Amino acid sequence: MIRIKLLITSFFIYLIASSQCSMCRAVAESSHNDGSSIANGLNTGILYLMAFPYLLLLFGLISFFFTNHKTN
Repeated sequence: MIRIKLLITSFFIYLIASSQCSMCRAVAESSHNDGSSIANGLNTGILYLMAFPYLLLLFGLISFFFTNHKTN
């Protein structure tokens, strides 16, 4: 039952995420054609938002390792 809920939830998240991506792409392309630098700001923002989940995951794995690591 939990697997089915997870599958349905991930499907709807995929639909929402892909629609936002196409909107960002359209804004970046139109701003690039007009000579604006919004596309560079969008790329920087995407990289900034992408970095934090990986940093949190890294912090969690390091803390998990040090709390569960027993030395003899």
